[in-house]
Amino acid sequence: MADNWKEKLYEPQGELVSVENVNFKGPEPHVEGEELISIESVDLSYTGKTGPIKALENIHFNIYPGEFICVLGPSGCGKSTLLKIIAGFIKPTTGSIKLDGEEIKGTDWHRGVVFQHPPLYEWFSVRTNVAFGPKMRGVPKDEYEPLVDEYLEKVGLTEFANKKIYELSGGMKQRVSIARALINNPEILLMDEPFGALDALTRESVQDLTRKIWWDTGKTIFFITHDVEEALLLASRVIVLSRHPGKVIEDIPVDFSRQIVEQGATDIKFTPDFYKYREKLLKLINSQR
Repeated sequence: MADNWKEKLYEPQGELVSVENVNFKGPEPHVEGEELISIESVDLSYTGKTGPIKALENIHFNIYPGEFICVLGPSGCGKSTLLKIIAGFIKPTTGSIKLDGEEIKGTDWHRGVVFQHPPLYEWFSVRTNVAFGPKMRGVPKDEYEPLVDEYLEKVGLTEFANKKIYELSGGMKQRVSIARALINNPEILLMDEPFGALDALTRESVQDLTRKIWWDTGKTIFFITHDVEEALLLASRVIVLSRHPGKVIEDIPVDFSRQIVEQGATDIKFTPDFYKYREKLLKLINSQR
């Protein structure tokens, strides 16, 4: 993908005066038809003990190529449910979700998924796990083996290629999971609170890896998190859902990930702008509880 996708994602945020006066900008305008995924008036209900329960209500937004979207919201607002609908694991009750203009009707390799607890084959080696997808799709070995080496290098696991999964740390397992999803070259990478179970140092390391992969490849990422700082450090756009039933209440572009990559801004969390966005988002989410 050409590098100009990066230019379309960001504009300077401008001077922010106070937490109370942080005005979130709406998403930057895009040309109609550019969207990778279109989510149109999606509702999802399920049957509870006392009758139908609505989990999502009137979800409507587009995802564009090269975006890193982080979704925030209070517990139980339907964040993971929305990801499962995009992945094709479940169908919406009403509305539609389309990939490249085609209705999503089930799972396929065009949408890679990384979970909080990686569903890896513990008795297989790292290499075998990463190669699993292309092998099952019938890709010739001489074609996928070089890709395995390439993605193991991208996630920093070359020297651990022959280790069994049960021999790895939690952070290494997530790296394997990311490589296993990316080797299939999905059009979008869906990540469901993938770093939630990791310790703070490991989490920061894998965040850096994910940001770098996104920036270097231009891969579109849809990332569920409950951590406001994580969202601001990774996203090019943050979507906030309301309390149950989940509705989109904010949809904003953010600029901090670009500053980290392009300017080496390792202390971005301590800047006034970051603090103001963090506090505004926390206040918004807490108001939904």
